[in-house]
Amino acid sequence: MKRLILYSPAKVNLYLKILDKRADGFHNLITLFERIDLCDKITLTRRKDKQIKIICNHPLVPSGDSNLAFKAAELLKKDFPNKTGINIRIKKNIPPASGLGGGSSNAATVLLGLNRFWRLGLSKKKLLTYAKKLGCDVAFFIYELPFALGRQKGDRIIPLDIRNKFWHILVVPHKTISTKSAYDLWEKNKIQNLTQEKKDVKIQVLALKQNSLSLLGKTLFNSFEKISGKICPDILEIREKLKDLGITAISVSGKGPAVFGIVTARKEAIRCKRQLKNKSRSVFVVRTL
Repeated sequence: MKRLILYSPAKVNLYLKILDKRADGFHNLITLFERIDLCDKITLTRRKDKQIKIICNHPLVPSGDSNLAFKAAELLKKDFPNKTGINIRIKKNIPPASGLGGGSSNAATVLLGLNRFWRLGLSKKKLLTYAKKLGCDVAFFIYELPFALGRQKGDRIIPLDIRNKFWHILVVPHKTISTKSAYDLWEKNKIQNLTQEKKDVKIQVLALKQNSLSLLGKTLFNSFEKISGKICPDILEIREKLKDLGITAISVSGKGPAVFGIVTARKEAIRCKRQLKNKSRSVFVVRTL
């Protein structure tokens, strides 16, 4: 095999509750992932030497060893040193550092792709051991499922049997929020954050299975939402605009700044997109993948 083309999907968090800080510096949390059809395109091509090279069209994406896709390839190369070198070309469609898991997805896609490209024959269980070394969201993408729960650091994945698909209007300000700054601010406001409204993820799973948009809107929750709104006020403005358009199921993905609203149909999402177009943000119509 000389070339392999792959599609690396984004995610949104329908539920994200931070519980406490762990001894290893990470945080325990409960989250509900949804995979969406906004995808980066990744092309793997063989090199004549043994090197790993990242080629990307986006200026915010690192091309060196700080890139998660590079790290994913490096982990496999360490255990399989006789395999050929690899060019990893990433065409970015998922805005970087937006809370949509683009970097984590790229890493998982490279693990899955190189397993095929190099004919390693690794099981998903084995690929998960690599994924957990790379980042907390990487494991979700290894499962290649539309919905799953994440516990512990978010990397203990519990697959969910949900067959329904949902349309979203996704709005991403042209700003970034670092994961570290979001968690630092959460720690500073810990007592206030822990008294936030309690919403049950089990009810949310029920809402998804019943295809109940009204119930789903009541169960959306993200511990980062108020915090990220302070870091990036555009989040609050977008939320209000979505409300004005009649959308009631609204939340932030990850630590933001991506904001999404769940709608009944593609037609409604397209109508909202026309109203939300702005030079300071990117707007997408997406669906569960």
